Amino acid sequence: MRKAMASLAVFGLLATGGLTACTSDDGDGGAANSGGGSKTKSTGQGKIGVILPDTKSAQRWKTDDPKFLKQAFDQAGVPVDIQNAEGDRNRFIQIGNSMIESGVKVLMVTNLDSPSSKIVLDKAKAAGIKTIDYDRLTLNGGADYYVSFNNKAVGRLQASELNKCLEAKSIKNPVIAELNGSPTDNNATEFKNGYDEVLQPIYDRADYTKGPDQWVADWANDEAGVVFSQMFAQQPKIRGVVAANDGLANAVIEVLRKKKLAGVVPVTGQDATVQGLQNILTGEQCMTVFKNIKNEALEAAKLAIALYNGETPATGSSQKDVESGAYVPFVSLQPEPITKENISKVIQAGFASKAEVCKGKFAELCEENGI
Repeated sequence: MRKAMASLAVFGLLATGGLTACTSDDGDGGAANSGGGSKTKSTGQGKIGVILPDTKSAQRWKTDDPKFLKQAFDQAGVPVDIQNAEGDRNRFIQIGNSMIESGVKVLMVTNLDSPSSKIVLDKAKAAGIKTIDYDRLTLNGGADYYVSFNNKAVGRLQASELNKCLEAKSIKNPVIAELNGSPTDNNATEFKNGYDEVLQPIYDRADYTKGPDQWVADWANDEAGVVFSQMFAQQPKIRGVVAANDGLANAVIEVLRKKKLAGVVPVTGQDATVQGLQNILTGEQCMTVFKNIKNEALEAAKLAIALYNGETPATGSSQKDVESGAYVPFVSLQPEPITKENISKVIQAGFASKAEVCKGKFAELCEENGI
């Protein structure tokens, strides 16, 4: 998510990476693996268009994805137009229409919701433009390809690590709150399906008590704080929280701080943001999930370049669209759990810098934890 690799390394990945993954309907098969190949070279005309969703729900959309994608396309000599919808569905459609009318050859989108994205994808298909759903699947959208992480696996990791944190704190029969992502984001649904898959049998055994369970529109962190405050007022015995990403987790932690319970109540996260890693160092966040966005961007760029050059790449995996029933060719990448013990892994990958994570009051904590 953070620091760019040297341009030669980026180009090498584009030149040699393969679009392969094991077949699995929910993407359990594994990450895309690199294979032999020749140097990628542009032979197409026009541009590749990329529409990103917003700049507030997660840091990645503002800084990381546009940086890594542009690097990859620039190294391959492929012209690209990257724009952000700034959380506005009408703007998303306007950008899509403009790109299609300008004659882009490939269109890559990260949707704000499926209905607005489907409008763009339908128009692109009618114009003969190849399309890629990037990170989020557009339900009933009919994209030609989908590139993302195994999102059910993300949820399973969150629940499994929460279990470990609860056991480490010897918390018996805790009330568990679930703070889900946006109901319009299919990824959020898959995250929830993943953590409920692990937690429901525990609820059934009455080892844990299922507490409040609520979605947060558009992943809005401010709204998440309001939602969790209401949850806690309804159920003050909450002693574990599945928060769907690091932004929501921090909103929960801010509420818990006011109640002198930060670090007492385990809270999950996702995205391995600097803030999330720092909250783990302080003991206020139980874990996060590392999704190497650099790798995701490189795989998506490699796929887009192949389509731009008139190729029909095989992914070896497919993802079922639960609305249309269609199977979309899927490049699947695997997430990794991050706790205090392996934060260095995120830094070593160039995803976050030590300078960012360990600045100020966190310097001593980094030293204590061998970072």
